[in-house]
Amino acid sequence: MWFKIVLGVILAFLILLTVCGNILVCLAVCATRRLRSVTNCFIVSLAITDLLLGALVLPFSALNEVIEKWPLGAHFCNVYISMDVMLSTASILNLLAISIDRYIAVTVPLRYPTLVLPWHVGTSLAVIWLVSIGVSFVPIHLGWNTVDQTVQNHGKDDPEENCRFELNPTYVLVDSVATFYLPLVAMCWTYYRVFRIARAQAKRISSIHRACSSTNMSSLSGASVLALREHKAAVRLAVVLGAFVVCWFPYFTFFTIMGIKKESEPPHTLYSVVLWLGYVNSTLNPFLYAALNRDFRSAYGRLLCGWRGLQTVIGTPTTVLEAELLNGITPASSRAEFIPGACIMLQDMSKGNGDGGNGTSLSIVTVLSDCNNRYWRNETNGQQLEYSI
Repeated sequence: MWFKIVLGVILAFLILLTVCGNILVCLAVCATRRLRSVTNCFIVSLAITDLLLGALVLPFSALNEVIEKWPLGAHFCNVYISMDVMLSTASILNLLAISIDRYIAVTVPLRYPTLVLPWHVGTSLAVIWLVSIGVSFVPIHLGWNTVDQTVQNHGKDDPEENCRFELNPTYVLVDSVATFYLPLVAMCWTYYRVFRIARAQAKRISSIHRACSSTNMSSLSGASVLALREHKAAVRLAVVLGAFVVCWFPYFTFFTIMGIKKESEPPHTLYSVVLWLGYVNSTLNPFLYAALNRDFRSAYGRLLCGWRGLQTVIGTPTTVLEAELLNGITPASSRAEFIPGACIMLQDMSKGNGDGGNGTSLSIVTVLSDCNNRYWRNETNGQQLEYSI
């Protein structure tokens, strides 16, 4: 009895954290104008999917774990299993869409606004949900997932208080390959490419630091900050991908083995552990894909604590590598965007204006470089100045 009470409390806390975390992501986008972009549509779609999973699926999964029987009938059991498969699949495919979106933003940032259009995003989301429905409600309610091709939990020999997810080799291979193993390979490749580009950009900026010896920038401090930022980018990518693999790989491996062996009654404890480990990914997603973003952190702070911080504004798509040149041009706060083959954009927002007032002076410095020349473009309060280095 005590074990069931503790288990129920832990699962209830996990469900509450999943629901609240994903609601927070949706509220942050609704309340912050800057976050209402095409890029964040995939983040919102992921949050809505995980929210539905936490609200419509996890409570019944927890009930089944605690009382160790299914009291809601065979029809609702199949609906519950179908929703579980559909929402879990949609969550994984949304993660894949986010990785592809980030890959495009880093590899071709100047063409990103023309490649990722609203109708492209809408089409991608429609495909995600069609595939999710195609591997869940359709086969489960037509009996395509069972060994004898009959609808599960409706046979004469099926226990009335048992909700079983029956599997056959064809179904598990199609489902696991299409909705996990291929997305896993694609995510590994895209994040690897993102990391390689981030490293190349960091080296490029380091070379510019060394070339700009006549300015006030410190090459040593700039290189140190860039190395730190490169390390942080690598850690973030590793955390994002590692959480996905740790949460879902055990379940789909177990899922595939059980289907190939045609096991109708998998080990209950082991199945529960790998299943809830996959659910944990929906709990972590609001923190991995939103809280690691500076704009989302600011929105979280305003929603939770009423904090109103000064946000920097950069018009180009945010790449994964940001550098703060703390000991150089900007005395207050700065942020750099690295665009392959294009430019560096530094933003400085410091209090006080030229006449000693209490206003805010916005200074944007853009560094353009090629093989033949380098020059600075300085925009301060609407005035543009260009000079060579």
